[in-house]
Amino acid sequence: MTDTGRVVIHTGNGKGKTTAALGTAFRALGHGQKVCVIQFLKGKGKYGEREMAGKTANLDWFICGKGFVFNKENIEEDRLVALEGFALAKEKVESDFYDLVILDEITYLPHYNFLEVEKIIDLIRNKPKRLSIILTGRNADPRLIEIADTVSVIESVKHAYEQGIKARKGIEF
Repeated sequence: MTDTGRVVIHTGNGKGKTTAALGTAFRALGHGQKVCVIQFLKGKGKYGEREMAGKTANLDWFICGKGFVFNKENIEEDRLVALEGFALAKEKVESDFYDLVILDEITYLPHYNFLEVEKIIDLIRNKPKRLSIILTGRNADPRLIEIADTVSVIESVKHAYEQGIKARKGIEF
């Protein structure tokens, strides 16, 4: 029996989608596997996980965003950066170098009309058989959910930010 990779989606409005994906990354790294993380939309801030990534063997990390898209001022520039990120994701997936590729916040690309969902579906369908891919982000398209092996929907029950509590280093970033 050949080892077939998985397609996993972490979606929903709750906190923890990226954190769940990174937990799997550390599991894979613990087994000596090669991991690639590509972050869409998130900017270049000092996130703890990125600081750790620079000190971790077998982990490649790419930032393909300028920050979350909350307004429409630079939407075309955001779209171009996202498309460049997708081209990088395609290159990394097709390289067959990695055991796990995490496409963090990729579900936003079709949601914001930056990229057709069919292109993400084609990427998944044509991935090396052994490769596992994790997709994260809110509003995962039903067609992505349909082709995934595992889907978790993370819902928010309560969040500190809603109570006026600011983000804490080591917890939220």
